[in-house]
Amino acid sequence: MLGAYAQLAGSMVLTGANVVVAKSLAGALPIPLILGLRCLVACAVLLPLALWRDGRRWPGRGVLLNLFLQAAAGTVLYNVALLAGLRLTTALEGGLVLATLPAVIALGSALWLGERIAPRGWAAVALAAGGMGAIVLARGGAAGGSALGNGLVLLGVCGEAAYVLLAKRASGALPLLSASLGMQAFSALLLLPAWLPQAGAAARLADPWLLGLLLFHAVTASVLSLLLWYGGLRRAPAGTAGVFTAFLPATAAAAAILFLGETPTATHALGFVLLLASMLLATWPTRRDP
Repeated sequence: MLGAYAQLAGSMVLTGANVVVAKSLAGALPIPLILGLRCLVACAVLLPLALWRDGRRWPGRGVLLNLFLQAAAGTVLYNVALLAGLRLTTALEGGLVLATLPAVIALGSALWLGERIAPRGWAAVALAAGGMGAIVLARGGAAGGSALGNGLVLLGVCGEAAYVLLAKRASGALPLLSASLGMQAFSALLLLPAWLPQAGAAARLADPWLLGLLLFHAVTASVLSLLLWYGGLRRAPAGTAGVFTAFLPATAAAAAILFLGETPTATHALGFVLLLASMLLATWPTRRDP
């Protein structure tokens, strides 16, 4: 089980670090181009792996529809909103907003899947709202923050929550590599009309640093993070796995401070404490694992 926990933690650390990477890329390249190239790189990595491990598989119509919806929510909506938001706000605040994910998933589970939310779940939602309020207050005294930018990141959180719920509904219908490849292929097709007209901007990737950053972003965000998360989820209980989302905002905040020189405030710290409490309430298992 420790190996599964290490996979879950590693996935969230990579996801959190990519908040800072995404902000750097969004300042240099058009957002649709970043996402389109990222999906193509991911497909190039996943295709030989899926053929090697899973063989040739053609999923049924229902599975294909679910993969399409996962791509629309988890790749297009999440990443477009996240990258657009990070152009307007700081990576520190964007990472903290992402910490509302467990509470949003809890609400989605109740509204869409009909799952009952326990009182502590509603308390987690309230704490998440308080954390968001603290971030809004912090924005008033910190340069670089933006209410619109934070709102776009929150919209991205809604897309990611929809992706998680869709993935939960179709869990096990396809092997992990094949499912990941299918989602990335649908993502590339959905993004094609948006990024193809901007393909000329790819000339900026002649800069080795920018090219390396894009390749790192593609492999870690679209391949490694996904494989680690779902690999760990197959062995760890879902409730326990949710606790590891705490690594996402913590890593994003630390990376923003260390690599982008962003300065946290006491109000940021309060927001992080409230959001961390929200995550723990929303995801901590009610029973001990057998």
